[in-house]
Amino acid sequence: MTDTLGQPQTDYERVQDSAEFQALKRRFRRFVFPMTAFFLAWYFLYVLLADYAHDFMSQKLWGNITVGLLFGLGQFVSTFAITMIYAHWANTRQDRVAERLRRHIEEGASLDGEGA
Repeated sequence: MTDTLGQPQTDYERVQDSAEFQALKRRFRRFVFPMTAFFLAWYFLYVLLADYAHDFMSQKLWGNITVGLLFGLGQFVSTFAITMIYAHWANTRQDRVAERLRRHIEEGASLDGEGA
């Protein structure tokens, strides 16, 4: 195979042009972009409330536990939850395909799963 300039494509370029690689990238983007947007919105909500809603954030719920403290701890919880969700998603949806593509590049295995 050759590229648009008539030069032979490298293994990586062939993999990059494959439908399987394009699908892998699409799945990744469909997961990561919304999850990132959710986390950033949640984080900025916390920052804005801490800055502009002092009365709300300083409301005591139990003893010295305030709404602001729970929101702050929620940031840690959500970070760990997102990490665990991503790891599970990547292990079940992405890793097998990525491994096959890696083998194709490193070992010359064909994209249909057969040897070179």
